[in-house]
Amino acid sequence: MADNLNTAAGCRFWLGGKTGADTQALYEADTYVEVGEIEDLGEFGDTFSSVTFTSLKDGRVRKYKGTADAGDLTLTVGFDNGDAGQKAVKTAHKDRSKGDYNIKITLNDGDPTATPVINPTTFYMRGKVMNNTVAPGAADNVVRRNVTIGINSDILELLPAAAA
Repeated sequence: MADNLNTAAGCRFWLGGKTGADTQALYEADTYVEVGEIEDLGEFGDTFSSVTFTSLKDGRVRKYKGTADAGDLTLTVGFDNGDAGQKAVKTAHKDRSKGDYNIKITLNDGDPTATPVINPTTFYMRGKVMNNTVAPGAADNVVRRNVTIGINSDILELLPAAAA
């Protein structure tokens, strides 16, 4: 049995512009800034609301998939006001205008030493920075920033592949 599992170490997060991307080509055409010092990337992905119908004839509840909600992505980062990515997050948090920011996340399952290079699993989505709080914690804690991004799009998943 092949061991294809990976740890989260090496995963990365980038914040892009508000281009309205919805295809791989449009996402890849954007310019992104990496957010540094990420401790936890949280989780993301569609959850469907449950729609039910109960037939009087057979008394059976039938379940259907309703609307999809990609959820909220919650990042925990080490507070670094000198990091360009964290500065971009702060700017996006203050932005109340229409439009969603492009987001890029990569896992650590690529192989940069392979010939040709194998790119990692990459996720693209759009969302708004809804939360940007500072968590100093206790005396022996690293000061952290907690960021929540409300995801407003489908999540595009690109599997590991050789670089073109």
